[in-house]
Amino acid sequence: MKVLILGMGLQGKAVVHDLEESSLITDIIVADQDLAMVEKYISQKGLKKTRGYYVNADVNDRLDATIRETGAQLVICMIPPDYGFIVAQAALKAGIPFVSSSYTGRILELDGEARSRGISILPEMGMDPGIDLILGRLAIDELDEVKGLYSYGAGLPEPVCAADNPLNYKITWTFNGVLKAYKRPAQFLKNGEVVSVPGEKIFRKEYIHDIYVPELGILEAYPNGDAVHYISVFKLSENIQNMGRFALRWPGHSQFWRIIAELGFLDDTPEKIAGADISPRQFLVEHLTPRLQFRENERDIVILLVKAWGIKSGKKVNVTYSLTDYRDLSTGLFAMNRTVGFTASIGAQMILSGKIQQPGVLSPALHVPPQILIEELSRRGMQVRRQCGEINDNETEPTAGS
Repeated sequence: MKVLILGMGLQGKAVVHDLEESSLITDIIVADQDLAMVEKYISQKGLKKTRGYYVNADVNDRLDATIRETGAQLVICMIPPDYGFIVAQAALKAGIPFVSSSYTGRILELDGEARSRGISILPEMGMDPGIDLILGRLAIDELDEVKGLYSYGAGLPEPVCAADNPLNYKITWTFNGVLKAYKRPAQFLKNGEVVSVPGEKIFRKEYIHDIYVPELGILEAYPNGDAVHYISVFKLSENIQNMGRFALRWPGHSQFWRIIAELGFLDDTPEKIAGADISPRQFLVEHLTPRLQFRENERDIVILLVKAWGIKSGKKVNVTYSLTDYRDLSTGLFAMNRTVGFTASIGAQMILSGKIQQPGVLSPALHVPPQILIEELSRRGMQVRRQCGEINDNETEPTAGS
């Protein structure tokens, strides 16, 4: 089978590596604006099934032609989220499935047409969102009544390589995307009340809480997007009291970025600086990107932690699922690349093999077979753990913020 991948950035490379290992896939076409880079990477890594193709995602007609000319049977979109709707629309027009790791957003508008045409469209098939939603599905399915669901996700440098810069942070994702997320509004449910957090305030002390992660110690958690939306996605009842999605960082990260955000350094409105129009955020991207790179022998860690609590057989119970992954130094792929790109690849292969057959705009929380995904991730060297226990009357259930 033939798969078209749009974009060969950090995460797109992981998709390619994973598809190369699949007996189901015979041809991999990588379409990118930088064709020379794609061809150089293919040659360096000795990829056998992969070839490059030039495309400019800004041109709708060219996208249609790319899908038609390559004869692809599925499209995996690994270019910035702003292009997701355009690419999904082009895939639907061509009558082939679509997979991406980005949030659903406007893609939901295509649900009716995709259902009527029998086409599967699977966004949010990455690390976070993606694996976290599937771990959440596993956790809540163990409970008769769900009182709370918190998920935590992090891509961090290992402690041994985090201390050589004052941020204790290094880049495994487009840094512009990271900084945009640092101004994304958030919502979570706390003790039955919706808490809405403006984007420029997500790092304020009242929205931060600490969490202990085995083997790593105390990490900071800050709100990550709209958790309340996923109450309906998971089809949870009105009895749920706490619902949160949080990102994790090494201690001190939130205090630093709160100051930066409140000083306006994350704004994207261009200003006249030394005769040039540049936004404060773009200045940070250009200035910090070369200073926050991993060395070849340094590893990142991805941690996903999902905690659900409620009632099971009349008893108070909590269920925790976690996933840990590390950079693969043999391929150079970061844990972030692997957890995002491999997951998208697995989703594509599930569709092509018939393990996912539902038409329409799908969600990993409802339509991806959880056990199959966990087995596939484990086979790729990721560690998945489960814990379950009763909650004693004197124990405090987790809550977000202070």
